[in-house]
Amino acid sequence: MGIFSRFSDIINSNINALLDKAEDPEKMVRLIIQEMEETLVEVRTVSAKAIADKKELTRRKQWLLDQADTWQSKAELALTKGREDLAKGALAERLKLVNDAQAVDVELETLENSLIELENEISQLQQKIAEAKTRQKTLVMRHNAATSKLKVRKTLSGNSVQETLSRLEGYERKLDELEGRVESYDLGKKSLADEIDQLAKDEEIEAQLTALKQKLGK
Repeated sequence: MGIFSRFSDIINSNINALLDKAEDPEKMVRLIIQEMEETLVEVRTVSAKAIADKKELTRRKQWLLDQADTWQSKAELALTKGREDLAKGALAERLKLVNDAQAVDVELETLENSLIELENEISQLQQKIAEAKTRQKTLVMRHNAATSKLKVRKTLSGNSVQETLSRLEGYERKLDELEGRVESYDLGKKSLADEIDQLAKDEEIEAQLTALKQKLGK
């Protein structure tokens, strides 16, 4: 059994209310759209048949009027020839055709009203389908966003991130040790500039020491 059983059920339905109550809104909106589109096809099929019937009735009405004109001409001819009896017969045939044409007019009016209703139904169905598809897009975006957030939360709350950070810290420690080993080879080694700087410092210290001795000797 479908979600909707009649056209009026679709038109009068509150899609948002249906989806809010659904356990699986995405599945529900797909079913709603599917049923609406199927109903739209049915309504358009009925509308196409009604249009074909209208064209057929229009052609029949025109044929009846043409035949009525023909009998009118025959009645006029018979009257000019003095055959009043034949003129009456022709006029009777003409009247019958005119009455038939008027009956077709009634059918055409009824059919035209039906076509107007069908056109209105199609328009309402299209609006409902557009409404459902808009809601579907919103649901899909919300679902994708929620799925992404959940994935991130699971990742952050799990051990994988902490394990990765721990491994990185281990790598940094190893790099520190490696760099320390490189620097250790340079310990005790002085460049020419370093030795010259050291001579200057030694000379200054000797000068200060001599000055101190002289001061104490006094």
